[in-house]
Amino acid sequence: MKHSYPNNERVTTVLLLAAGLGSRLYPLTQNTPKCLTIVNGMSILERLISCLNQHGFKRLVVVTGHFENHIRDFLGNQVGDIKIDYIFSPLYNKTNNIYSLWVAREVINEPFLLLESDLVFDESLLGAMLYPDRIAVAKMQHWMNGTCITINQSQQVKVFLAGNADSFGEIKYKTVNIYSISLDSWHCIVKKLDQHISDGKVNDYYETVFAEMIADGNLSFKIVSFDGKPWYEIDTIEDLAEAEKLFPPDNYTTTETVTILEPDISNMQLINAVTSPPRATGILTVTK
Repeated sequence: MKHSYPNNERVTTVLLLAAGLGSRLYPLTQNTPKCLTIVNGMSILERLISCLNQHGFKRLVVVTGHFENHIRDFLGNQVGDIKIDYIFSPLYNKTNNIYSLWVAREVINEPFLLLESDLVFDESLLGAMLYPDRIAVAKMQHWMNGTCITINQSQQVKVFLAGNADSFGEIKYKTVNIYSISLDSWHCIVKKLDQHISDGKVNDYYETVFAEMIADGNLSFKIVSFDGKPWYEIDTIEDLAEAEKLFPPDNYTTTETVTILEPDISNMQLINAVTSPPRATGILTVTK
């Protein structure tokens, strides 16, 4: 059954992409999936689940691949109030995240938060991402590289760019790889994903699809700033060392309840959530 969800309704479902090999973290990923990498005594996945529970999410869909049984054994079918479903990507060692997103098309029929399983971030940063059609970004700094965006006066994404692409004087923002997606947007994204997969583009990044749709006017994201509080994408051993500087063992606390206040969507400008400068890794190689 299809439902209509207003854009100011809270998102309570998460799609977590956790199928990758994590080859750049070898040997840590030799016998375990990347999301179970330990960051100062706590795995990436445990940090994510704690954060999702605190923000009241009810459903988690995990796309698995590399050592998928480890993830299932770790999470089970429910953690706290979060019911957990799994989708196994059979081509996980031959495809990229565009394929992982595509395999979820038949089990996601509601607004959702799209998350990569190699991210660590301050829990408070997620609060502004709880409403549909938003993208987490950080102002581009000289130590960052990879996919970035420019924005218009309405704080919406104007264009996706490769990290080294010229923005012609406009401020660039690095993508954090967290997106909140409405049901209408998801239906449009699935159609575009179908085209790419049918064309054999299984090794693309889903950001390529987003870039094309933004350029064609078929997708819109409002930016949420992750400047001001720590976040990090862990792809390499060096990344892990930097992340552990930002997230020391005594810097991670949990609470049982969190009060979420609904923001004034119509009047909201740049949502600023705010951090120690992260170094981000690259992804998109195509500029649309």
